[in-house]
Amino acid sequence: MSDKKRILFVTQEMNPYTVLSEISDKVRNLAPFFQNKGFEIRVLMPKYGLINERRHRLHEVVRLSGMNIIVDDDDFPLIIKVASLPGSRLQVYFLDNEEFFKRKFVFSDAEEKPFEDNQDRMVFFCKGVIETVKKFGWPPDIIHCSGWFTSLVPLYLKKVYHNDPVFDASKIVYSVYPESYSAEFTERFFEIAAINDLTKDDLAAYKDGDKPTLNAGAMSHSDAIINDSSTLDTSDEKIWSKLELPKLDYIEDPDEHCNSSLEFFNQLLS
Repeated sequence: MSDKKRILFVTQEMNPYTVLSEISDKVRNLAPFFQNKGFEIRVLMPKYGLINERRHRLHEVVRLSGMNIIVDDDDFPLIIKVASLPGSRLQVYFLDNEEFFKRKFVFSDAEEKPFEDNQDRMVFFCKGVIETVKKFGWPPDIIHCSGWFTSLVPLYLKKVYHNDPVFDASKIVYSVYPESYSAEFTERFFEIAAINDLTKDDLAAYKDGDKPTLNAGAMSHSDAIINDSSTLDTSDEKIWSKLELPKLDYIEDPDEHCNSSLEFFNQLLS
């Protein structure tokens, strides 16, 4: 078995597959950087319908596909596809489902109207990430989540999968970016997100009155947090300042960001 430390990057976006926001470039820079520093890296992201499978040479991983993910008591098949990141030997795994990701958009339609099922898509993805890594049989030393679409992963790992041998030694790092589209979530979100024996009280950190607070929930269930945006919401800044966790503040320069992240992760692993 390799003695390399393992980092799992879970992201809602990544360049060149999506180029919607700063998340895409941050993850694109970090993942191969850590691989070149001797870490074993895997990346998981959604397979949005706008991702061109032929151009990016995606193919299905049959041995990983075939699972069903339950969302609101309905079963949804999980298909896993993989591609090599251009210019590197790094493997990017894509979580796909025809119901949730076939459409040729990411979070909103051609008129920029948010999809009504974004909350279902998010629960599917976050549950799918964990089940995929279990099927890998690949225990990560660090799980780095980027973006609101990944924000349930820290909760599930801390509350549901904390005794699973694949995850029991994993450090969870959450990179905070501006929270988008959650304003469209309904009260039903707290029902479908409460998997296994979770209660609505377990999801309390994800709610402030009638307002979803996905970043706040994810930060409060992580082992370390990174401010990866120069434009955080005031509410997220307040949570950030209150939490007594290892923190890495915003760094604009890409090279400095990579080097500081390396030092930060090494401190978590020491």
